[in-house]
Amino acid sequence: MVRTETSENNFENLGIKPFKQRFPWIGGDLQTLRDTFVDENLFLKNGEVVLIQVPSKNFGSKNKEHLIAFLNKPPKPLRPKGLILMIHGLGGSSRRRGLRRMASELLNSGFAVLRLNLRGADPGRKFASGTYSANCNADIFPALEKARKICNLLGNRSDSQNGPIPLFGVGISLGGTILLNACLGFFSYSTEIALDGLVCISSPLNLEACSASIERPRNSFYQAWLLKRLIQQTLEDPFGVTELERKFLEQSNVWRSSFTSSIREFDSFITAPRWGFNNVDDYYRQSSPINYFLANGFKGIPKTLLVHSLDDPWVPSHPLQNLQIKNSAPDVDICLTDYGGHNGFHGLNGCWGDEVVRSWLMNLVA
Repeated sequence: MVRTETSENNFENLGIKPFKQRFPWIGGDLQTLRDTFVDENLFLKNGEVVLIQVPSKNFGSKNKEHLIAFLNKPPKPLRPKGLILMIHGLGGSSRRRGLRRMASELLNSGFAVLRLNLRGADPGRKFASGTYSANCNADIFPALEKARKICNLLGNRSDSQNGPIPLFGVGISLGGTILLNACLGFFSYSTEIALDGLVCISSPLNLEACSASIERPRNSFYQAWLLKRLIQQTLEDPFGVTELERKFLEQSNVWRSSFTSSIREFDSFITAPRWGFNNVDDYYRQSSPINYFLANGFKGIPKTLLVHSLDDPWVPSHPLQNLQIKNSAPDVDICLTDYGGHNGFHGLNGCWGDEVVRSWLMNLVA
């Protein structure tokens, strides 16, 4: 394995100490699985329901379709420091423990939080047909516009602080990839900037490399778990699936077929054709931000923090390591740790990753 110097020490100026694993969550796998095993009894109200109209993926239908998001505000009369659009990862939703814990941390620090459920994710499954992808700008652009309107509403107060609050994005795993792709494409959609700041945690920059990583024999359980959730989301589509899709999905029931299917096959049969890509290779190529960054640098994205661990069992770190070597952009911070797993970072004083995100965003608004 090629080793590079980790960059976690770069954040000491934010009062953040280098990451140290917390027993018994030692190693990439246990760091990754910790939030699956441990329920911290975290109570977070759903908040205000926000419906975001999106284009119909149910061909021939004139019905309006929506994504559902939950808006949480800091305690009154506090004026939010900013609004944070949070997006979950593959097979997840706004209800995932790690996402709710981070949202609570940010709320306690004075931010408002808008937790978006992507197309097909519960609890918004019934409001929109189809499923999401790593490059689903047709869904994310309306969400960004809606978030900006909320920024205006939350910022319009009859005092000296009147004015819109900033809009930030936090994407966990694939959610970060989705937000990166949205930022890169937003300039052709609107005259406004997509976000005033962006954090991506354990986000795949190269989908081809990520797909190959998750297909390794040591990751067979992970792949089966992810496929089960993806297949369930797809089959529960209230707008229906095609006969060809249903045949593939039923044959790919991973608990009955000894893990014969893969994420790549799912993307080939479901994701790529549904989102208009020629094939899975075309989908991976066009939806991998690393290809844009290596060719064009970081033009088109806001101030950005990329957080990743070298022992992430799902998403390989080498694309980010290569990017770190080439990175000379002052608006891009790359934080690589030796340990932390996939969106784990469970340290001695709680979740180190949540603290990094909170402190980095607090520094932006300072």
